[in-house]
Amino acid sequence: MVKTKDVIDTINEIIEDSTLPKNIKTNLECIINVLKDCKSKDLKLKADKCIHDLDEISSDVNLQPFVRTQLWSVVSMLEALE
Repeated sequence: MVKTKDVIDTINEIIEDSTLPKNIKTNLECIINVLKDCKSKDLKLKADKCIHDLDEISSDVNLQPFVRTQLWSVVSMLEALE
């Protein structure tokens, strides 16, 4: 059972990577803010928006392959949110 806090913690770990481009860090921080502000009734809708945003971020050519894999892991977590 995945919780919103678990997803936020995982994204924060990704943000701490010093090789991550600043624009991607900014986008990930926006995703965290969306997740923090969502209520249980609109969680799935917000999670879908975050998945869409992560899909766009993961297509960035400046992204390291291991970070892309971490982002896909976050997408999987978002899909399993309850």
